[in-house]
Amino acid sequence: MMIWSFDLKFKLRMIKRMIDEDSRRIEGFLKNINVESPSLLINRIANYFVIEPVSIEPIDIIKRYDHLIRTYDTSIRRIVQEYAGNVNHYTRSLLESSLSIYGVLNQIYRILRHYIIICERENNYPLMQYLVFIMPQILRIINTYHKALDSFLSGKPIGDGAGPLVALKLIEMGEVVSKKIVDETAVVEVRVKDRRIFVVKAEGPGSNVGKPGNVLSRLVDELSGNVDLIITIDAALRLEGERSGELAEGVGAAIGDPGPEKIAIERAASKYNIPLKAVIIKMSLEEALTTMKKELYEACERTVEFLWRIINESTHANSTIIVAGIGNSMGIPQ
Repeated sequence: MMIWSFDLKFKLRMIKRMIDEDSRRIEGFLKNINVESPSLLINRIANYFVIEPVSIEPIDIIKRYDHLIRTYDTSIRRIVQEYAGNVNHYTRSLLESSLSIYGVLNQIYRILRHYIIICERENNYPLMQYLVFIMPQILRIINTYHKALDSFLSGKPIGDGAGPLVALKLIEMGEVVSKKIVDETAVVEVRVKDRRIFVVKAEGPGSNVGKPGNVLSRLVDELSGNVDLIITIDAALRLEGERSGELAEGVGAAIGDPGPEKIAIERAASKYNIPLKAVIIKMSLEEALTTMKKELYEACERTVEFLWRIINESTHANSTIIVAGIGNSMGIPQ
């Protein structure tokens, strides 16, 4: 137990150094945009939390989840605006995401420290052994978020932006008929190869995931259900042994959220009996959160061709199709 304790504490100090470094980098970013008392803002966001809704009574749980998520987003935005009210929307979005990353790292560190102290205090042999065994996985996650901070502070496109990038390439292929922004989500109508396509993606180029599910649901209602196909495109974690950039197709809503956005897409499709298909681009967690690699960019180009194969197989000329590029639109306009 002494050896295990020494090993865990050594790695905990490594994590603390990374967190302190990230704090200094965010503080430097805040000073560059003339934010007063940057440490107060960092500490306030780092300790912000969301309490999950009661799940033992499932009635209206999605509505409650959606309310809590929206309240969280609004609260974080207001806090950041209070301290950095003079910055533009783009810079504020990068700051909000960077602070969220720091908050995740800080929370992991606190939980690890908590359990290590308990193990030593209570001589808890099995728990300490378990911590030793899972520490390599925890360190991988910590390193991933630590590396991700550079992309978010500089506004570089990340792997998770694969869906929005495919959506952008689709927009560039056709003739833009109309464009609007709803709930930080872009809806662009284009004519491509005798098809009427509505492209839905998060508003860019700031760090933003938008509300694609709710916006898509409202769009389907506006079209009175006259939609021939809905396709969602998103990044997905690959399994070990799989190649990054590998494509796969399936049925359902490809979107990784707690539930509100995903169920909105499913309900819209089932309400009007619209085929709901999905395309995923496989990548690791590190690739999803850090600057987009060449392999993933090339995979996005292949996805456009893959997408058209599905559209040609599933629809006819003059069909109405909704394509939703799910993910973070940082560095990707519309």
